[in-house]
Amino acid sequence: MARHPTDSRMTLWGSLLAGTVLLGLTACGGRSERTEPSVCEPPSRPEVRAFEQCGPTLDFTPINSYVGEFSDVIQDREDAVVLIDGRCTGTLIQASAGPVVLTAGHCVRLGDVPLIVFNFEDDEDGDPLITAGTVIEHSVEPDFALIELDVLPDVTPILLTTLATEQLAIVQHPRGYPKSIAEGRYLDSCNQLIFYGDLDTLVGSSGAGVLNRQGHLVGVHTDGDCEVSGRGANRGWTAESIVEASSYLQGEDIAER
Repeated sequence: MARHPTDSRMTLWGSLLAGTVLLGLTACGGRSERTEPSVCEPPSRPEVRAFEQCGPTLDFTPINSYVGEFSDVIQDREDAVVLIDGRCTGTLIQASAGPVVLTAGHCVRLGDVPLIVFNFEDDEDGDPLITAGTVIEHSVEPDFALIELDVLPDVTPILLTTLATEQLAIVQHPRGYPKSIAEGRYLDSCNQLIFYGDLDTLVGSSGAGVLNRQGHLVGVHTDGDCEVSGRGANRGWTAESIVEASSYLQGEDIAER
């Protein structure tokens, strides 16, 4: 499981993709109140949820307008984040057997050939690419899937890590909209899950990578338990649990960094 913190620290495809946004299997995150949310509960399978807002405001920043705490690393990482079939998010990750897109298992099924879109963002700053991929690995617990791409773009894959930090970020496609980022607090890690608060997500965010302060992927966002009041916490499966369960990913694909 992720270790405890060590520092304090649509456009060309708009109408096409917006039309494919579904009521997905996902969770939503929110702005926490002073009372800490309950964490480290036994894992539960994702539920079908409506377009809920968690917390009093939605604190998403379009990726190319972002100037927050992760500014020093995020622009080197965000090109690896993709929109999957207009309804989930994924991340191109580095693996010894070859780069693959990592997402939530409840977003796809084994053998599916989803549509993968890179650089779907406001004021896009990279080469647009729409390609397909094949789901080569799928799991319910942990909730993850790996997608092998038909065309591999000129993008640097993100590294996997076991190391959580006090602040976390998720680059995502909430509701299938252009890429944005939200930040929040690391809360705890147990039962192969990582919990985080004050970190907004919505339908469409499922499968997004949870990034530590160094911009490495420590988990995959899959589910949450939150309210408009701000109570509750989001969660995902740790990268470590995914590597352990995967036959494609190997031990050398993840490290404390």
